[in-house]
Amino acid sequence: MVPRRGSSGGPDPVALIEIDLYGDLMIAASTAAEDRLSVDRIDEVLRVVRPRGAAEDAPEADA
Repeated sequence: MVPRRGSSGGPDPVALIEIDLYGDLMIAASTAAEDRLSVDRIDEVLRVVRPRGAAEDAPEADA
């Protein structure tokens, strides 16, 4: 594998974080009793913090 021009050839820290978060979601999904993770559960797994009032303003994603 040839590193990109200007790249140090080391690991991409953003990609490593994304892989870690994806793994957390896979673990949560595999241990869930329901067929799908709720938006709230996904936010909990990914440690999403919403500003106050944002949940009231956001449309429901469950369809």
